[in-house]
Amino acid sequence: MGQKAHPTGSRLGYIKGWDSNWYGGDNYVDKLVEDEKIRQYLSTRLKKASVSKT
Repeated sequence: MGQKAHPTGSRLGYIKGWDSNWYGGDNYVDKLVEDEKIRQYLSTRLKKASVSKT
């Protein structure tokens, strides 16, 4: 069996971008906490909405 490469790994950057982008700054920790709170809120609010990724 040969080794398989991830299909997006070699194309990342010129065919498909990253799934998440951070535009931080100085208060990285505050934005990280806010991001986690938003993700928790959306996951509880949209639990039955068939949303695959946030």
